[in-house]
Amino acid sequence: MREQETTFLVGYYDSIKRKKWDGIDALNELKSLVKTSDLIEVGATLCEVRAINPATYLGSGKVLSLAEEIQKLNAQVVIFDGNLSPTQNRNLEELWKVKVLDRTSLILDIFALHAKSREGKMQVELAQYEYLLPRLVGAWTHLSKQRGGGVGLRGPGETQLEVDRRRVKEKISRIREEIKKMSCAREIQRRQRESVPMPTITLVGYTNAGKSTLFNKVAEGAQVVEDKLFATLDPKSKKMELPSGQEIILTDTVGFIRDLPHELVQAFHSTFEQVSLSSILVHVVDVSHPQYRHRIEIVNNVLHDLHLDAIPVIVVANKIDQISADNESSSHLIQLSALDGKGIEVLLNRIDCVLSQKQKSMRLFFPHPYGALLSNLYHYGCVLLSKNTHKGVEVHVSLPEKWQRIYAAYAIS
Repeated sequence: MREQETTFLVGYYDSIKRKKWDGIDALNELKSLVKTSDLIEVGATLCEVRAINPATYLGSGKVLSLAEEIQKLNAQVVIFDGNLSPTQNRNLEELWKVKVLDRTSLILDIFALHAKSREGKMQVELAQYEYLLPRLVGAWTHLSKQRGGGVGLRGPGETQLEVDRRRVKEKISRIREEIKKMSCAREIQRRQRESVPMPTITLVGYTNAGKSTLFNKVAEGAQVVEDKLFATLDPKSKKMELPSGQEIILTDTVGFIRDLPHELVQAFHSTFEQVSLSSILVHVVDVSHPQYRHRIEIVNNVLHDLHLDAIPVIVVANKIDQISADNESSSHLIQLSALDGKGIEVLLNRIDCVLSQKQKSMRLFFPHPYGALLSNLYHYGCVLLSKNTHKGVEVHVSLPEKWQRIYAAYAIS
């Protein structure tokens, strides 16, 4: 177990992009991220930013007043709820005399802490190195200033910097190659799955919305369920049966969050690529959260950015056991409690209904012997009529899109 460091949190708001209520919500979310990262919060503040200072993000007066508070609380780390440039990060560390992290750095740290699979760990490592690379210049400049710079340091400092940058670039290149190999292996597995088509239903939503709890309840899975952000990083899938008898693959994925770091989006591209193959996305919403509407908007924006918004979406209002019975604010959504199972049957019937809308009625003829072909129809489609003849069997069936292509050769008018 790593040593727990004391942290001071700095949130912000402005009059244009981030209103005060949004700044408060973001700061509360930062506190949850700190808890997830096993850090100890010793203080927090919310600052109004009227104009971004290119050198320190915050105004010089606010930076000096915070320096006194940080020293008084004996904080070892300051975490800023925003993304700092390498220069701003370096300047704040010099002025506050402590380690300074921004929001992206903290999220990367949490991902590194929670990644379990080899691919997940490599994806996070790639994101960390890509985040580190532009900051190496700042790190060495900072060191040069501490030692006085100038004669005796200029040459070796620059040489070491180039060595470090080259090593990081080499590591980035090597990790990308490894991830590419894993992606190729997964592509082969995906094609094997498609040879026996089965709809994939993927759970998406804001982090800590209850996706893993729902996955466990519906598919009797073994996902980790914790009251922490990003408890699930490595996607899990399980085959299950819908009320109609149709079999599907249910998948649980990493949760989304506001301002999802670009480095993570790039690193987890292969994971999101798998989500793009889904037949339906189930958007799980924590309606007990006061800003749940805003979080729905954030998730929708992320889905749009990842080009996933063309996939049919079923939105469910989770954690209804934590809100009052007369709360009608989300009554237009499927009401659900993943914890006690309430509403799950309604969700499964809705999935059945949406899948049936994507199915097509076909007339097929199979000559003898047709056992395996007919068996698959009953397994993956809905057989409406079956008529035996001395030459074979004629079948009227409703089939999902994937199976329509496979059985096209047997179609009759």
